[in-house]
Amino acid sequence: MKRFLLLTGIVLVSACRPAGYPNLLQPGEGCEYASYFGILASDEDSLEVRGVVSVSPGNGACDTLFMDEPLNSIVCMSSSSVAALSAIGAESHITGVSGLKYISDEKIHRMAGEERIFDIGYESSLDYETLVRLSPDLVVAYTVGDSEPPYLAKLRNLGFRVFIIYDHLEQHPLARAEYVRLFGALTGRLPQADKFFNEVKDRYLSLCVDTCESPVRVLMNIPYADAWYVPGKEGYMGRLVRDAGGIVVGAQEGSASGVMSVEEAFRLSHETDIWLCPGYCRTRQQLAEIHHLFPHFGPLANGLPIFNNILRANSGGGNDFWESGAIRPDLILQDLRKIFSPSESSDRLELNYFIRLQ
Repeated sequence: MKRFLLLTGIVLVSACRPAGYPNLLQPGEGCEYASYFGILASDEDSLEVRGVVSVSPGNGACDTLFMDEPLNSIVCMSSSSVAALSAIGAESHITGVSGLKYISDEKIHRMAGEERIFDIGYESSLDYETLVRLSPDLVVAYTVGDSEPPYLAKLRNLGFRVFIIYDHLEQHPLARAEYVRLFGALTGRLPQADKFFNEVKDRYLSLCVDTCESPVRVLMNIPYADAWYVPGKEGYMGRLVRDAGGIVVGAQEGSASGVMSVEEAFRLSHETDIWLCPGYCRTRQQLAEIHHLFPHFGPLANGLPIFNNILRANSGGGNDFWESGAIRPDLILQDLRKIFSPSESSDRLELNYFIRLQ
């Protein structure tokens, strides 16, 4: 196991700069878009990686990981972490994943078949025996909300080094993509990560619609437990839609999602041009059968386009939209540009992540 030190505590973001590391890129510092991670360097004049830092956007909990050398063995608790490592050619550093059936990357499945990567289970049903045998340098995890799930405390009690990241809470699409730099720092592949991120960023920005006098009006999602969640205008999906020349109907200001009733969504559906991301539906008929009002929604009743981001959904319940898509927002934006302006596309809507419901 590699030698490093992991410090955890409740601190202010401005207090995440440890003594002796004046060149720490604090969360948000040194990052073009990301807000919740930074990179440690050993002195003012060097950007030699000496560690990384992550801070919770909810309660200010700060993890600082010091490293003497790059890590060799990483267990990934999320598919987006797997995608980031794979994108920079560091998949050999992955020794364990949480829920192999949810992973879309064929390289990871091939390595699992060769017993180079192992499935360590999922949260409350983790395979601790396999984890002990793997003895990873680091477990990269995530949390939903401010409190940690019990399995993370158990991992720490068993002596595993746990590093929590918050890429899924970043609101700008390029902020999530920038986490390849964090994984580049962990594995000694920061130059490769910088190159990858810069290429994605440049392509994304080249696809952005700067101004749009008549944005495409987009109805998003379907209800969950009678609540219809609508992404905020500055949230992840809201930004993607806006950058593609659209606007989410019913969206509120800011990044937080809002909630509306099915009846309100019905009213707004008659003011929309396109319906996006209606659950796991693959056909218009499937969608119409979900709720008695749906056949009367504008896009279904009037034959308007309906697209879903499930082209790369797999049989295990995973979806590559949330895996590789997390680090390739340029490809998602490319899809949305084609969907919103099909007349501008010469390749007949060959899409990366979306299907059109027929």
